[in-house]
Amino acid sequence: MYTRQELNAIDRSYFEVIIADEYDVTLISRNTRHVWYLRNVELPDGEVTVILHKHQVSDPYHVHGRSRTMKKAIRDIKKHDLFQMNGRKPVYKG
Repeated sequence: MYTRQELNAIDRSYFEVIIADEYDVTLISRNTRHVWYLRNVELPDGEVTVILHKHQVSDPYHVHGRSRTMKKAIRDIKKHDLFQMNGRKPVYKG
């Protein structure tokens, strides 16, 4: 379960926060406009954050990865944004 402290630590100048509660966080990057869904899953050996991602609001989510903390998940999202903004080559499905 995400703590109030973790939820309050979300950088609202970097992200538009759509929802943020104990188990679900939905963010939109102000840099790339990508949508991120973080889901807190409680497991017997601890918690894990599942990171889902989509490029546009109308797209379906795809799994981006997992993290043991929300802080690390957000760090991973910011790294992904940097990769996108520094000239990622388009991927064409065909």
